[in-house]
Amino acid sequence: MSREPRPERLTLADGTMLACHRRSGASPGVLFLGGFTSDMTGAKATTLDVWCRGRGQAFVRFDYSGHGASGGRFADGTIGGWAEEAVAVLDRLTEGPQILVGSSMGAWVMLLVALARPERIAGLLGLACAVDFTRYLLWDRLDERLRERLRRERVISLPSPYGEPYIIALNLIEEAERHQLLDGPELPIRGPVRLIHGMGDADVPWRISLEVAGKIASPDVRVILVKDGEHTLSRDQDLRLLTRTLGEMVEGR
Repeated sequence: MSREPRPERLTLADGTMLACHRRSGASPGVLFLGGFTSDMTGAKATTLDVWCRGRGQAFVRFDYSGHGASGGRFADGTIGGWAEEAVAVLDRLTEGPQILVGSSMGAWVMLLVALARPERIAGLLGLACAVDFTRYLLWDRLDERLRERLRRERVISLPSPYGEPYIIALNLIEEAERHQLLDGPELPIRGPVRLIHGMGDADVPWRISLEVAGKIASPDVRVILVKDGEHTLSRDQDLRLLTRTLGEMVEGR
């Protein structure tokens, strides 16, 4: 198996270095936005890379600050900050219309990027859309003892079923309140939107994707439910559904 080439480095205005892989190719390009604590070497990101290479489609994947091969401390990260990084990647590493593919937290970031750069968006494809997860997945799951500890220590560590413990920062939860979408007005997002969600998702309820679909102004929004799908949606059949759905979006332009 060939080794992956070393990532490109994108330096932001504040000096933060982001690790990226980009592939030139046909339009629309595809920009992958990963999840909380994940990186661009995961199954969904690499599957899309191979798929885009096979089609000659432009593709970019990257690590947020504090993730994977990028610089910065994970505990310093925020939803707004990671969304700004995604906008910088869109602005500086892609050309023309883009289909954004967001996984879990990345689907929240995807929506924020679409709101910031509507003229660049050809479509949105969300997987296990974790909009507003800092409330129901982090804060609401803490008992009062852990909440008090988080207020006191500012950063705590919690077990994760996906490997390394979650590092939870109070600043992440507080800053995220400025980017909550479910309680706000209609989202002025146009164009095709597809939201794939597993009904067996133990982390992000599949009804979140239904709520998001109802918030988006575009009439071309579809929610695809996978009855036996879990949160990661990384089984072979899930990845085939991902690439098939993306292919339909590319061909449908």
